[in-house]
Amino acid sequence: MFQFTSAVISFFVAFPIICYLLIFILCKQVTKKHRLSVNFALDISTLFFIISVHFLIVSIWGKSLLSYILLVILFIGVFIVILHWKVKQEIVYRKVFRGFWRINFLLFFCAYLFLMAYGLVYYVMKQFSI
Repeated sequence: MFQFTSAVISFFVAFPIICYLLIFILCKQVTKKHRLSVNFALDISTLFFIISVHFLIVSIWGKSLLSYILLVILFIGVFIVILHWKVKQEIVYRKVFRGFWRINFLLFFCAYLFLMAYGLVYYVMKQFSI
């Protein structure tokens, strides 16, 4: 059972877009609400995109930049808290965390797409010694 669970999690880390789609479809079937399903799938798959970006960096450049990834996430959090405080003059934790998590999704989704494209081009060029 542990091997199966490990294999499923590894698959979702390798392919977070499929994770997003599966969670969306499952949630859509259960709730029948499109917007709720999109938001729930987005929230769950964000973690998989972050981990996937880390492993793409390791596989492309051969070194872990996890500490830098965590620093970027921390700076995003600080930026969102300060921005929310400047606009609203009080901090609503639920809204701050939701905004923080959604921005992380956008950032790491774009990073994932870029690193996938870069990695494919890099390995093709390396294979043909261009």
